[in-house]
Amino acid sequence: MTSSFLQNAVGYLKGVGPKRAEILKKEFNIETFGDLLTYYPFRYVDRTRFTKISEIRDDQQYVQLRGHFVNIQLIGERKGRRLSAVFADQTGTIEVIWFAGIHWVKDIIIPGAEFILFGKPNLFNGNLNFSHPEIEKVTPESSVKPLIFSPVYNTTEKSKAAGFDSRGMMKLVKTLLATAPKIPETFPDDLRESFKLVPLDTALRDIHFPNSQAALDKATFRLKFEELFFIQMDLIGAKMSRKENVRGFHFNIVGNYFNTLYKECLPFALTEAQKRVLREIRKDVGSGFQMNRLLQGDVGSGKTIVALMTMLMALDNGFQACLMAPTEILAVQHFRSLTALSGKLNIRIELLTGSTKIKKRREIFSGLQDGSVHILVGTHALMEDTVQFSNLGLVVIDEQHRFGVEQRSILWNKNSSVPHVLVMTATPIPRTLAMALYGDLDISVIDELPPGRTPASTAHRFDSDRLRLFGFMRQQIEEGRQIYIVYPLIQESEKMDYKDLMDGYESITRSFPKPQYQISIVHGKMKAEDKDFEMERFRNKQTQIMVATSVIEVGVDIPNASVMIIESAERFGLSQLHQLRGRVGRGASQSFCILMSSKKLSDEAKTRIETMVSSTDGFVIAEVDMKLRGPGDLMGTKQSGIMELKLADLTKDQAVLDLARKAATLVLNEDPHLTLQKNRCLVELMKSKKGHESKWSRIS
Repeated sequence: MTSSFLQNAVGYLKGVGPKRAEILKKEFNIETFGDLLTYYPFRYVDRTRFTKISEIRDDQQYVQLRGHFVNIQLIGERKGRRLSAVFADQTGTIEVIWFAGIHWVKDIIIPGAEFILFGKPNLFNGNLNFSHPEIEKVTPESSVKPLIFSPVYNTTEKSKAAGFDSRGMMKLVKTLLATAPKIPETFPDDLRESFKLVPLDTALRDIHFPNSQAALDKATFRLKFEELFFIQMDLIGAKMSRKENVRGFHFNIVGNYFNTLYKECLPFALTEAQKRVLREIRKDVGSGFQMNRLLQGDVGSGKTIVALMTMLMALDNGFQACLMAPTEILAVQHFRSLTALSGKLNIRIELLTGSTKIKKRREIFSGLQDGSVHILVGTHALMEDTVQFSNLGLVVIDEQHRFGVEQRSILWNKNSSVPHVLVMTATPIPRTLAMALYGDLDISVIDELPPGRTPASTAHRFDSDRLRLFGFMRQQIEEGRQIYIVYPLIQESEKMDYKDLMDGYESITRSFPKPQYQISIVHGKMKAEDKDFEMERFRNKQTQIMVATSVIEVGVDIPNASVMIIESAERFGLSQLHQLRGRVGRGASQSFCILMSSKKLSDEAKTRIETMVSSTDGFVIAEVDMKLRGPGDLMGTKQSGIMELKLADLTKDQAVLDLARKAATLVLNEDPHLTLQKNRCLVELMKSKKGHESKWSRIS
């Protein structure tokens, strides 16, 4: 909104003032007239129908009655004074009470005259009543006045104490709209007409006070479309600008390293999905422009192979590559995998983490600068100032949502020229969220598992089934298999979770005693070298059971482990449950995931567990997860741009997002730099948004 009227401080609005303006700012982040106008109702009460008094229930939110007052009387004195009246229609009567504004109400309610009463029924001493309802005398004009939907606004206890309950907010908005000039349009006429959008002025008035369901629907569509449109303008504009302006290293050779790995070193044939993704990547890195690609792939889909082959493209063209992972366990796992796969290639791969000794660090730093280190794998340690490359051509980031934007950007700023960027995630992203979060990236998906991978069979069991569970574990161990038992770790209650883990460990050691059984334990409080020691024992089959916290959620690849038991499964999110299940089923034998819980489960916990039992498709699971948790939390961190949506809902508004993205693409294809006069309104609005919206999705 570019209108100077809407930039006015809300304190200047009649009925607000400086003190109350502070409450609006603190409670609702409302500072201007424009902020108030975009503080939308969260639901509406249907004022188009009347309820009979005989139909009223105490669990109804709001009802509207038509009748007359009888038996009006003042009760009590001074502070305890109240006005009591009986409201009647043809079906019965109900008490109505006022504790404030008594003189005003007493002068209005005339016995025998017809009134409309609107309010929330209460149950007091077994009887229904209304306190402080809205009342309106029926006049000849009332019959021609259109019935409406009444807006309901979110409020807080502090705002209510200041008079800003839902009705108070409604009065403020009504006052503002009564004095507001026509609100200037933010879309060009041709775009608005093409997508059948009502004018902005109409939408903002109708979103608060619609005269019909159709008017409300049109207003809601227009305002959702606008929110999503400007996000897409930002993302698509950035993508077009990067492709136009950011030159990239030209990987025009597919040489010895790549071909040797492909022909001689791969333990199995690539899937068609992996081949398709590699073709997309080869096209990017050979274009002369910087690659900025997101690679999605479910757990076990073979992203690491694709990452290695992309890094070998860099090596074939004389460049170095690096891979950054969020945890030391995952970094070590990647280092092992890359080293094993590239054994015949005569390349130097190094590992840099917080645990790397000083002497080894110096060797790595020297090798990076003289070019003898070809690939560096590591954690956040890669971002240290002392890490300097000779010729970094490719940056690969795994589980990228665990890194902040600033952290990621440090890596590609280590070069005078921007390297190619491949970011990977094993957390499947629903299409709506991918378009909204990563619309400025090219997206590749590995949507099939390598041959020989058998999806885990998932079952839900209660604590009362534990003896049967132990019998199943013994059977699996006798067949030479290994077992994970994972306990939840929630940051806010580490002490309790640690106790749960240790209690569980003691219970397991009693049921699986030495020397017949050996048990490893891994948790976040252990030193890195102790964790590594326990992981090695499990990897080398010296232990049959690993008791752990969710520290093993990603990066642990032990094909012989065939059983994943998740204790207190109701305390895990869907995405985390799916990641943990992905630790088994990495070999050829049938694997099992067993979700243990108490019998007391919330509806949401039941949905999560039922979803896990019924599906192994990460994208199906991600869709359910987004519906349960909302888009902002799905990626593990609230993304500010998504959370700024006031009306649009990415779990429900796929169709609106598709149209908004189509509209943004049409505008930018016709006018990439927004220089046409008709698009000046878009430029002005985008400038006003830039000041307080972060570039939360930018990768480079």
